[in-house]
Amino acid sequence: MNSAISSLATEMKSILLDIAGFQTRVSGLEQRVATVEDHLNTTPDRDQELLYLHSKLIDLEDRSCRDNVSFFRFQEQIEGTVIQTFLWPTLPTQMGLTFDPPLEFQMAYRLSPKRLDGASRPRPNISCLRRLRQVRQMLLVVRTHRPFQTGDYEVRITVDFLKETNNRWKAFLSLRPSLR
Repeated sequence: MNSAISSLATEMKSILLDIAGFQTRVSGLEQRVATVEDHLNTTPDRDQELLYLHSKLIDLEDRSCRDNVSFFRFQEQIEGTVIQTFLWPTLPTQMGLTFDPPLEFQMAYRLSPKRLDGASRPRPNISCLRRLRQVRQMLLVVRTHRPFQTGDYEVRITVDFLKETNNRWKAFLSLRPSLR
């Protein structure tokens, strides 16, 4: 009988050791689950932060483009070799403006490679003026008067913003009349 009790006692001790091992494993698993839950709870905050940083990046990229003016429909080859030398005297006379100090371009270039067929639409032109006041003057004239002609095309002038910004503005165009 003693041997049966002692074997039962050793079995109980081994079961208790197994239970203690299982308890430590369960507590470790509970800790891991808590860590994963905490991580899942912070994911929406990270999503919001990511959206905020994305909008901030678009804003910073737009700031570098705000001095840029896009000219659409200038005839190909009308400017000769250097587009700044064409735009400098042409814009003030065509728009009926006098700029003091005179227009000063930081850069001007055509977008996309030159088209081989002369019958297709002219490529857009991006120009960066050194003075934001002159850009605003030009845009005010464009809004209040009709665009000017060069050759067969009516030239359109806009601010060069990113596609995301233009899409955001287009989303609110339907609300604009109701807000006035």
